[in-house]
Amino acid sequence: MDLLNREQYFMFKSTINSLTTLKIKIMKKITLIVSAMLMLAFVSVNDLAAQKYSVDTKVTTVNWLGEKVTGEHNGTISLKSGNLEMKDAKIKSGTFVMDMNSIVCLDLTDPEYNGKLVGHLKSDDFFGVADHPTATLVVTSTESFSKGFATVKGNLTIKGTTQPVEFKATMSEDPEGLRFFANITIDRSKFNVKYGSGSFFDNLGDKTIYDEFKLKVNLLAKKS
Repeated sequence: MDLLNREQYFMFKSTINSLTTLKIKIMKKITLIVSAMLMLAFVSVNDLAAQKYSVDTKVTTVNWLGEKVTGEHNGTISLKSGNLEMKDAKIKSGTFVMDMNSIVCLDLTDPEYNGKLVGHLKSDDFFGVADHPTATLVVTSTESFSKGFATVKGNLTIKGTTQPVEFKATMSEDPEGLRFFANITIDRSKFNVKYGSGSFFDNLGDKTIYDEFKLKVNLLAKKS
């Protein structure tokens, strides 16, 4: 091989090596770009999917208030279980179960009167807890939580009767998940809770117990 051919050969070989190195670099970059795109797509899909949450029943509180002509009583009731799915700042679905045996009265300090009231609330005159130990709220639809506020609609089952309910709720981020607040007004007459109700009995006078009672909910939901 003469000198000119040798120089041409080495130049050609050098060019081939450079092209090969460039090709490898390009392929690596393409691989990295494709991997990044796949990762972004995966994240996007997960962002679009509904996120599941479970209610922390140990820190969630539900306070109740019942009123009558001559006064009122208040107390608490425990949430037995709860779960929900969030998507696009909406509650896509949710089921919340109340433990009706957990009814507590807070305003009566006399143990005897306190026990009588709680026993009466658990009796068939009111919530019939022996036969209906739980009450359940199933969320059917919500608005998006615009500026933390939304209207929530669902079906509430008390004492074996199911009725639609609607209420306003607020949502905020919590270090442990999502925090929800709601004030829910329930008309007991729609659930066949008749005792002392002017909707069922006449001439009750000052023995009338108002049909509507109120629940104040402070709920913490954590990612499942």
